[in-house]
Amino acid sequence: QVQLVESGGGSVQPGGSLRLSCAASGIISISINKMAWYRQAPGKERELVATISGGGTTNYADSVKDRFTISRDYAKNTVYLQMNSLKPEDTAIYYCHVNSRGGLYWGQGTQVTVSS
Repeated sequence: QVQLVESGGGSVQPGGSLRLSCAASGIISISINKMAWYRQAPGKERELVATISGGGTTNYADSVKDRFTISRDYAKNTVYLQMNSLKPEDTAIYYCHVNSRGGLYWGQGTQVTVSS
């Protein structure tokens, strides 16, 4: 059974930083095509934040470029999202997503709140 467990969310002031983690279990690393972070703000649709391919290629939404960094630890089967210079509009539930040969999987989400 595949499980994605996210951690690292919380409340910060504008300009602050957070680091999200998502550990995947029940799945082998070489079967993962892509790992990603999505977010959903209240009253809005879920949107793609960043992706990282099996080969390490990364892509970002324009709204987070130069502020967020996605990375992956292949040995730990974990994907990270380093978020710097956070803004109130980054407030959302952040979800981890895995695209693998065996299927598509979502984490349970972790809340990020940016407020003064």
